[in-house]
Amino acid sequence: MALLQHLGRSKSVAKRSKKYLEEALYTRLFKEGGSELSVRHQLNQFIKTHKRVYKWEVGDTLRKLRQRKLYYPALKLSETMAKRGMNKTVSDQAIHLDLVAKTRGISAAENYFIDLPESSKNHLCYGALLNCYCKELMTEKAEALMEKMKELNLPLSSMPYNSLMTLYTKTEQPEKIPAIIQEMKASHIMFDAYTYNVWMRALAAVNDITGVERVIDEMKRDGRVAGDWTTYSNLASIYVDAGLFEKAEKALKELEKRNACKDLSAYQFLITLYGRTGNLLEVYRVWRSLRLAFPKTANISYLNMIQALVNIKDLPGAEKCFREWESGCSIYDIRIANALIGGYAKEGLLEKAEEIKERACRRGANPNAKTWEIFLDYYMKKGELKLAVDCVANAISIGRGDGKKWVPSSVVVSSLMGHFEQEKDVDSAEGFLENLKKAVDNLGAEVFESLIRTYAAAGRTSPIIRRRLKMENVEVNEACKKLLDTICVE
Repeated sequence: MALLQHLGRSKSVAKRSKKYLEEALYTRLFKEGGSELSVRHQLNQFIKTHKRVYKWEVGDTLRKLRQRKLYYPALKLSETMAKRGMNKTVSDQAIHLDLVAKTRGISAAENYFIDLPESSKNHLCYGALLNCYCKELMTEKAEALMEKMKELNLPLSSMPYNSLMTLYTKTEQPEKIPAIIQEMKASHIMFDAYTYNVWMRALAAVNDITGVERVIDEMKRDGRVAGDWTTYSNLASIYVDAGLFEKAEKALKELEKRNACKDLSAYQFLITLYGRTGNLLEVYRVWRSLRLAFPKTANISYLNMIQALVNIKDLPGAEKCFREWESGCSIYDIRIANALIGGYAKEGLLEKAEEIKERACRRGANPNAKTWEIFLDYYMKKGELKLAVDCVANAISIGRGDGKKWVPSSVVVSSLMGHFEQEKDVDSAEGFLENLKKAVDNLGAEVFESLIRTYAAAGRTSPIIRRRLKMENVEVNEACKKLLDTICVE
């Protein structure tokens, strides 16, 4: 079904015909909240109706879905609209490529790019693929594609350079960034706020705070880019990391001046960074400003505030904020409960932590992997390792919210295996590994070596351990090979 929408047409959806969706598409998709499950349900319902929507509406909805990291429904919407006849611009194709990479992986994105008509392979689609490589930390592919873009004389903006510099920052190669900056200057490519931010981060990574300040001065002298609030949140964060709290607070004042549009994220950065300086008065002052700007305060804002208060060790304040949120929330968000549970656990207040978990359950918010991670950390520190094992099992069975598996840290695995070894507890060790196999494909040599030592310490035998090692393709050390002679008897 064609989706006809001329550029000159009004963006109002109030008086359109019955062939069209009766409300804005974005409103429909978020009718039952912002969870991926509810958005997918509403999207499926919309698709079944075969109702039309305007092209601008689809673009606006895709942008909002991507902002919320709802990539799977975004891709499904993009594909459905293409099947219904919506013509994709090159910009639309670049966005689609990015969604394919995020949901189906780089190989699928590369295939999508290859299949595009040659006329679509301009700086936008090349830039989208480059950005995908950079996000996946694929340095060689990213550098090769950047060279290809230069060879094709594609019009380059700051965006591909920013992607490459972000890649170097994440892969701990900040020393490569000055050369990128010089190349941009030599090619007369105008910097944007993000360029200055990533440049500052690169200098901060090598503890060159004076260099960071020179970048800010250069930006001011250049005059073409007015530092926005993100520039000063970045600067404040760098100062906080360096322990320069007085300079950080000056940067935060500049941040506030540049938040004329009352951006929610700016308020959240202010609360977090003032919290990291230990300035409780400023945390509460900004919170009051946020509440005035956003009377219907979002869950994410309460989460941010409670985390800040917990980190400053203002538990009474965190409890008050939590009660306020709890009394008015329509959807009980386990993340907010986790923030307070984490605060209680850090202070050794297990009963209070358990109480919040139970309250969340009663309100329909079951513990997630993070909840069990908090309790796991508490029990590990207290040496209550049997309960820690239960937390690991619970977290593995639930998995992460993004559909990925939850995997305990190597430190946790090593500590628990060491405990079983010390206690000569073969059965518990095997039970733990049975759970661990649900989360990891390969247990590794260290885990098996500990298991072998546990069998030996307990005087237990197992004729199949050698076979298990072979199946896992694991080579154990010489000491464990000798122990196997005793353990692996028929």
